[in-house]
Order: sequence, then C-alpha cells, then structure tokens
Amino acid sequence: MRTAYSVETVRTAERELMARLPDGALMQRAAAGLAVACAQLTGRVYGSRVVLLVGSGDNGGDALYAGARLARRGAGVTAVLLSPGRTHPGGLAALRRAGGSVSDDLAGAGGLVDRADLVVDGIVGIGGRGGLRPDAAPLAERAARSRAAVLAVDLPSGVDADTGEVHGAAVRADLTVTFGTHKPGLLIDPAREYAGSVRLVDIGLDLPAEAELEALQHADVAALLPRPGGESDKYRRGVVGVVAGSARYPGAAVLAVAGALRSGAGAVRYAGPAGDSVLARFPETLVSREGPARAGRVQAWAVGPGVGEDADAVAEVLAADVPVLVDADGLRLADRETVRARTAPTLLTPHAGEAAALLDTDRADVEANRLASVRALAARYGATVLLKGATTLVADPGGGAVRVNATGTPWLATAGSGDVLSGLAGSLLASGLSARDAGSVAAYLHGLAGRRAAHGAPVGAHDVAEAIPGAWRDVMDA
Repeated sequence: MRTAYSVETVRTAERELMARLPDGALMQRAAAGLAVACAQLTGRVYGSRVVLLVGSGDNGGDALYAGARLARRGAGVTAVLLSPGRTHPGGLAALRRAGGSVSDDLAGAGGLVDRADLVVDGIVGIGGRGGLRPDAAPLAERAARSRAAVLAVDLPSGVDADTGEVHGAAVRADLTVTFGTHKPGLLIDPAREYAGSVRLVDIGLDLPAEAELEALQHADVAALLPRPGGESDKYRRGVVGVVAGSARYPGAAVLAVAGALRSGAGAVRYAGPAGDSVLARFPETLVSREGPARAGRVQAWAVGPGVGEDADAVAEVLAADVPVLVDADGLRLADRETVRARTAPTLLTPHAGEAAALLDTDRADVEANRLASVRALAARYGATVLLKGATTLVADPGGGAVRVNATGTPWLATAGSGDVLSGLAGSLLASGLSARDAGSVAAYLHGLAGRRAAHGAPVGAHDVAEAIPGAWRDVMDA
C-alpha cells in the first residue's frame, strides 16, 4: 500500500532521524537519490546542461548538492538563485567546488532555461503555501514551454503538500522525486497533475502507522476481493439489490445491473420500472415490480442511478437495515437526517457537481479542495463518501486515512460509467466488505476496467462493465 503523510508528520520524523545521524547526512541521502533520478531522466550526464532553480532553505540545498554530484560527472550545471541572501550555504559551496556556475540574474535566467536539457525545481519545499512568487512564476512558465525535462524536488513548487490545492502559478514537472514518503498533494488533484511521474527515495524515516492518505495496490485489492468457497451458494456469496432506471433512463438500470453481475455477487435483485430492459439484457437478474421493500432479501442495496423523482424508492432503501450505496438521483432525493440516523453502513458516491450541491457550495470549490470536500461531506452525512474524479477519494465519517485511487483513464468520463461503478461497489458491499473497502476496491477495479476497455481509444460504459472480470483477474494474478 502506498501511503502519504502530512508535512507536520514528515518534519517530526526528519528531526528525529537527524538527531541520530551525523550533521548533513540526511540531506546527502536525499541529494544522492535526486542525482540518480536526474541522470536517468536526461539519459546522460556528461555534457548535459542542467539548470537548478534554487530557493531558500533545505529544498534548494537538496538541489544544490545533487547538482554538485552531476557537475563532478561532467554535466554543465548552473544554479539560478532566487533568494541569494538565503541560499543554503553548504550546498552552494559544494556546487562551486564541483565546478558548477551560479547566477542571481533572474532577467537572464530565461535564456539558460531555454538551452537546458534538465531544469531542477528547488524553489519551494513542502512547507510552502500559496502559488509561486512573482519572480519565480515566469521561470516556471518558461521551463514548461522549453524542451528541457523538468524535475521537482520533493514537490512541485507552488502546490500545497497537505491538501493538493494549487493557488496561483506552480511548476509543472515531468518527474517529482519525493523523499521518505509521499505527500498528499502528490496523489490528489489538482496538484497531482503538476507532479508528473513520482519517484519515492527512501531516506530512512520512521513514520507512524496511521497515514493521512492510503492508495491501494494490486496486492491490497487482491486481499480484499471476495472468493467463493466449496460450500458457497448464491446467497452466501451475497445478493445485491439494485434500484435504478426509470421510463426515461432505462439504460441506467441495465448498466448498474451489469456492474453488479460482474463483481462477485451471487445474485442481483432489480426493483424498478426498467425490469423488461434489464431482463432482455441479463435474464439471470431477479426482477421485482413491487418496489424495494417487497423485492426479497438482499445483503446490500445500490440506489439512485436514473431513478428520476422516485423519492419513495430511495426512502424504502434507506429504511433497510443493510448496507446501502446511494448515487446520482438518489443523492438528491436522500434526506440527510435519514442518512445520518442509519445504523447500517452507507456509501455515498457523488461526482464534484453532486458533492457541491450536498455541501451548498459550487463545483469549482469542490474541485479545488477535493480532500477537504470529501472529509466535510463524510462528516456532514455521517456516511462513507466516494468522491469521483480523475483521482477518486474515499473518506469515512469518523476520520482516519482517506483512500485515494488513480487507476482510471480520462476515457472513463462517459455517460453511464458511474452507473457501472454503483453496481460494482454495491456488489462488494453485499459480499461483506466495509463501505470504505467496497468503495476503494470498486474504484480501483473500475479504473483498471476502464483502461482495459479503452486501450487509448473512446469507450462506452457497457465496455467498462464487460472488462471488470479481466481487471479482477489481473489483480488476482499479480
């Protein structure tokens, strides 16, 4: 499992480690890993042109020490000092001893960037807040337009390490080399888009068990996926109920059922007006035309996709004493106090627009503050929340580590994709997974299925549903 820790936690761990190490040893560890990454990114060292954008403090020191290592191997290294009076003295001396050049001429720095093979962003460390200062912003923009590869030290300058927020100008990196642990901003949009690929360099930090963020990997998902045993029957494997679709949107029912059928449930019960459409596509579905309360026993419900204004059906599902997933129209129709009063697990799965409506704010605010938004929504409704997006976030109402998932593809932004996810997550709830695990695993598999189905080309929601078993096998076989 990939984990991310707050700046405060990282700083504490660094101080504890530095107290046990010789002076400067921790920075040398970071610089060594950084220099290796620089060499690999450029493909060569000797004769390459490297420009270091150096701010004050240890982040700039890391860049300077790494630049010294590159200069000793034959690279032409120039450090552009954005805060000449506060540059890390040891790093600056090391670069000069290695034959590197130093400039504080910001007006002429653009030309250096234009001619560089590699630009190293050592402007602001993980403690920075807000966007880049006016003197640094033009250089970041120039680097983004240049032919040079851009490598960020620990975190792209200008993004918030703890929240993933971006307020103003920021460096856009091809590669971010981060030290000790991932920081939340490297895993959460919008900051994640600025980080490029991320490489973790182990510097020996002793971190607590409880992280700020968790990102599941194949092995974690495989350990959570339900497996039928020799004595399993369709009821022991879990029966998921689906309340979706309407006369206007019968396809939502078909897609939600498709997601459920391909995700481990022993049986799927459908309750709603689109029964004929569901049976025509999936005759194995158990269809009820009398509403959720009379549909028969289930271990979990998924309600909401395409139900229109059927508030009664949503209320019946929320009254059931089993885990419930609420999506799409169901989010608009669900009474907040009813959700809060439930004793069985509840999983809400909004996209940014739906989350904004539930939080009485606007979509742009949710998209700019995704981590704060998912936590606020979980607390407000007393439910687990899966906030959809390029990176999906899953938060529990009681706090703890937020799960983040980035397995998807932009091609998943297609009509009906969320309906498939509802059925998939509902099926995992019915199998006995907690709301947090069901949401996290569903997002992971849904993203992998989207990649499998798309192969870099447009994809439909039904293709995503069909690809779920293949994604499941990929995880289990890894």
